[in-house]
Amino acid sequence: MKALIAMSGGVDSSVAAYLMKERGYECHGVMMRLFEPEDILEKEAAANYSKCGSNRDAADAARVAERLGIPFELADCKDSFEKCVIQPFIDTYRAGGTPNPCIECNRHMKFGGLLELAKEKGLDLISSGHYVRHVYDEDLDRHLLLRATDQSKDQSYVLYSLTQEQLARTVFPLGDLTKAEVRQMAEALGFDNASKKESQDICFVPDGDYAAFVERYTDQLSPEGDFVTLDGEVLGRHKGIIRYTIGQRKGLGISSSAPLFVVGIDPEHNEVILSHDKGLFKRTVIIDDINLISIPELSGEMRVSCKLRYRHKDQPAVIRPLGDSRIEIIFDDEQRAPTKGQSAVIYDGDKVVGGGKICEAR
Repeated sequence: MKALIAMSGGVDSSVAAYLMKERGYECHGVMMRLFEPEDILEKEAAANYSKCGSNRDAADAARVAERLGIPFELADCKDSFEKCVIQPFIDTYRAGGTPNPCIECNRHMKFGGLLELAKEKGLDLISSGHYVRHVYDEDLDRHLLLRATDQSKDQSYVLYSLTQEQLARTVFPLGDLTKAEVRQMAEALGFDNASKKESQDICFVPDGDYAAFVERYTDQLSPEGDFVTLDGEVLGRHKGIIRYTIGQRKGLGISSSAPLFVVGIDPEHNEVILSHDKGLFKRTVIIDDINLISIPELSGEMRVSCKLRYRHKDQPAVIRPLGDSRIEIIFDDEQRAPTKGQSAVIYDGDKVVGGGKICEAR
C-alpha cells in the first residue's frame, strides 16, 4: 500500500516515516508550506524564523527522506491555512474568545488537506508522528481514537475532530512508543534531528504576542474600553479585548485588596469583566461544532470524563444532548476558567468520545 507521510522536519514525523517504510508501505513524504514568514512576521522575526514550516525544517525533512530513500516534496497550502487557521484565530479573539489554532490546523490542514492530497496522488493512506492510537472496533463498526501509551505525550486532545473517513485512512506509528524510545530510534538511525527541540509556540506567532499579531495582520488596533465588575462598576481602562483571556490575573493594571481575574469578555460593549477567584469556577459547559468518534450520536446521558485544555487533567462529568446540536457537559466538581473558543474533549477511559468548541459556561 502507498502512504503519504506528513513530515515536519522534527524527530517524531521522521521516525514515523521510518516505521511506515519498515512495515512495507510505499512512502511519499510531504511537508506543508503554510505561510511565508516575511508575509506575516515582522522583518527581524521573519529573517530568523526557524520553527514549523521554516526552510530549516524543510531541509531537515528532506535529509531524512533522502536517507530513507523516499520521495519528498513541499506542498503549497498557504491559501488554505490563511482561510482555515489564521482568519478564525483572529475572528475568535475579536469575538472575546481564546482560539486553539493547532486544533484547526490538524482538522483542516494536516488531516483534511493532506488526505485530499493523498487521494490526488493515488495514495491509500496518510501517516503522522502524533502520539495517539487508532483501532477499528468490529462490534461497534467504528474507527476509534485512543490515548497514546505515553500519557505525558498524548495528543488525542488536538485530534478529536478526526472523522471516520480520516481515521480509516490514517496510521499513527508512534502511539505505543514513548518519546525517549523515539529519540533513541532516531539516534540509532543517524538522523540529524534526533535531539531537535520541540516548538511549544504557535507557528505564526513565535514571540507569543497574539494581540500584536492580530493588530499587525489586520492593520487595525483593538480599541480601549472599560474594566468592569460583575455588577457593572467601572474599575479602570483595558487596552483592547484581544489582550485578555478568561482566568488571566497578570497585566491588568488594577489595584485591589484581593487578586482580580478576568471572568468575562463582552465584545458588544467592549468590556472586560473582572472578579475575584470565585467567579472563575463553573460546573456546566456547553459545546457546539461537535464531532463524535466512538459513538455515531449522543441519544441520552452518558457518564464520561472531559478535559477543557490540552494540559488539563480530564475530570468526571455527565454529558447530554441539547436539542440544537449542542452538548451540555455537567462536571462533578466546578472547573476553573472554561474559556469560550477553546475545545472540550470527552473521553470514555482511553477512548475519545468526541468534542466541540466551548460556547458557554455557567
